[in-house]
Amino acid sequence: MARLRSLDVLRGITIAGMILVNNPGTWAHIYAPLRHAAWNGCTPTDLVFPFFMFVMGVAMFISYRKYDYTLTGKSAGHLIYRSLMLVLIGWAIGWFGIFCRTLSGGGEFVDAIWNNPIARLRYMGVLPRLGWVSLLAGLLLMLLKPKRAPYVSVVLLVIYCIIIGVTGSFDLTEDNIIARVDKAVLGEAHMYHLGGIAFDPEGIVSTIPCVAHCLLGCWVGKLICEVDNLSGKVIRVMLFGAISLMTGFLLDYAFPINKSLWSASYVLVTCGLASLLLGVLIWLIDIYGKSKWFVPFESFGVNPMFLFVLSGVLAIIMANIRFEVGGDMYSVWGFFYKRLMQPVFGDTGGSLACALLYDALLWCIAYPLYRKKIYIKI
Repeated sequence: MARLRSLDVLRGITIAGMILVNNPGTWAHIYAPLRHAAWNGCTPTDLVFPFFMFVMGVAMFISYRKYDYTLTGKSAGHLIYRSLMLVLIGWAIGWFGIFCRTLSGGGEFVDAIWNNPIARLRYMGVLPRLGWVSLLAGLLLMLLKPKRAPYVSVVLLVIYCIIIGVTGSFDLTEDNIIARVDKAVLGEAHMYHLGGIAFDPEGIVSTIPCVAHCLLGCWVGKLICEVDNLSGKVIRVMLFGAISLMTGFLLDYAFPINKSLWSASYVLVTCGLASLLLGVLIWLIDIYGKSKWFVPFESFGVNPMFLFVLSGVLAIIMANIRFEVGGDMYSVWGFFYKRLMQPVFGDTGGSLACALLYDALLWCIAYPLYRKKIYIKI
């Protein structure tokens, strides 16, 4: 099958979106569509991570064709290496953030390099979640074969619904089963705190529906690869998207759409929306050849993990290099927002301008790599 440029574009849209929502000028003033839903519900920001999870599933189906979806020493080694690299890079970025914050706050070097990271490193997060989901979904894909992916996804989502329903874990409380398991296994100091409660949106239990999410992406990859006709690909992908979207909205009445819980309805709605968008992109790019419209996103999509990791590292550096101007202390990022963007665009507008310009900065790195066909694998 010829490479689907539309898939690179969709991946690029999600990576550009992840960088955008992670880097406002200030967390005190965030442009409304770039906020996560407070609990139940779904904003545009809540679509970014699940879209990437979906694309990862599609790409996984295409990638493991060369192994004939068979678990061998070679395929297992590739899967384990790839997955653990994502986890370790996520931990390394977390360590680097603690290291920089400790030093910029006047802490001791030994605390920065060892004591504080050991005490406070968050074990879960975006990259670790991608790594664990990649590992588990890849194993299931090769052990049970792609044709069973939708059935395995349904079973996982039903199991998760039962866990949430039986334990009454629909609300953000300390008794939520997700928080309780994470505190018992990881420890409160190594968790994200949401709404003043130790609750990790990328927790252990909520990894179950994420695996189902990725497997649904694998199933869409199968739908795409089974037919050579591009129009047939569009019809299949959009039909799946419509069914998934409607099912998710119906399930919302019983199990609300919730990103922090990664609820079953959230899985179905976001997979449905991602499928519909992928269908539109296949139609525009791969059928009608409108690829030039989407070059900025394709630039992000061919080096997604490198750019996402780079964005995190640069953001940490800019937030922790401090200097004095006019008697006030600023970080590089704080100076850019407070002295340059806020006076021109206001509180919220300046925060949005910072996020957009940071995306533009990363694109200035992404585009030359894209033009020179340099692909940095992580």
